Amino acid sequence: MSQTVRGVISRSKGAPVEVTDIVIPDPGPGEVVVKIIACGVCHTDLTYREGGINDDYPFLLGHEASGTVEAIGDGVVNVEPGDFVILNWRAVCGQCRACKRGRPHLCFDTFNATQKMTLTDGTELSPALGIGAFVEKTLVHEGQCTKVDPDADPAVAGLLGCGVMAGIGAAINTGAVTRDDTVAVIGCGGVGDAAIAGAALVGAKTIIAVDTDNKKLAWAREFGATHTVNAKELGAVETIQDLTGGFGADVVIDAVGRPETWKQAFYARDLAGTVVLVGVPTPTMQLEMPLVDFFSRGGSLKSSWYGDCLPERDFPTLISLYLQGRLPLEKFVSERIGLDDIEDAFHKMHAGEVLRSVVMLP
Repeated sequence: MSQTVRGVISRSKGAPVEVTDIVIPDPGPGEVVVKIIACGVCHTDLTYREGGINDDYPFLLGHEASGTVEAIGDGVVNVEPGDFVILNWRAVCGQCRACKRGRPHLCFDTFNATQKMTLTDGTELSPALGIGAFVEKTLVHEGQCTKVDPDADPAVAGLLGCGVMAGIGAAINTGAVTRDDTVAVIGCGGVGDAAIAGAALVGAKTIIAVDTDNKKLAWAREFGATHTVNAKELGAVETIQDLTGGFGADVVIDAVGRPETWKQAFYARDLAGTVVLVGVPTPTMQLEMPLVDFFSRGGSLKSSWYGDCLPERDFPTLISLYLQGRLPLEKFVSERIGLDDIEDAFHKMHAGEVLRSVVMLP
């Protein structure tokens, strides 16, 4: 029997979000109903609201979530009622060309729930990233649920569902940062600071944080940055080179995703160094550079999609490191709010006042 719960939707482009009644169907084959405990307010949710993803309104927003499994459908074997899970948007299919080549972290055909959640009038909702978690309960595919240690703070755990995993993975998985590497991170919001935390976790010897906001640079220090650069006051490329013996960093991570920051990353790396783009550009952005510069500098130019993570591998490991006190994930939680506070949280996020506002559900 279906349930009616409270949730947050975006009904039209740019309009304030609404708290309204959402109908959750009973789980079908391979599906799971999850009672949401906590969900982070991510920039991707704001991008959905602004029409930057697609125009399949109305959207059920929210995706950086943790909760407990309430009910399962036929054929579900990976989770059972009562399990504490983090929701993910990479439920690997096991059948696409990436999965069959042993690269499930690049899965091209991830699973979502088959049934649709709706408004009470029957209007079908488009869940953000196939999840939709600004809601008391949500319906997902079993592969979107990753079991982790229930001792973890739900507000902290849920953040691995998107931005924090994207940043940590950009450093460790995509950038392959290792001990004694020099690393620069451009953009010190949630994703950038997560990249800094990841670089520190694996023993990078020099971690340079670049931003134009001194408050964000102070946050970066808390996550392990050894040096900070205010790009309004100093040239980012030249300063990164100066701090790395004149050579440039082994790995430079662009957590902003603009042509000008990507160029900074490109020229701030050492010869044969690596650039990782994890900040998300808009469809209209263009890049123009001399082709000979690509040839003459060598190295690797990579994009990091979800931190090249494999949730079933990475989420439990990172939660374990957090519980051991080796990964300060709790520092990402700036405030805990309710469903009615999301529009205000968007404003705080846009103004750079918070790393993450986290919605707590009763």
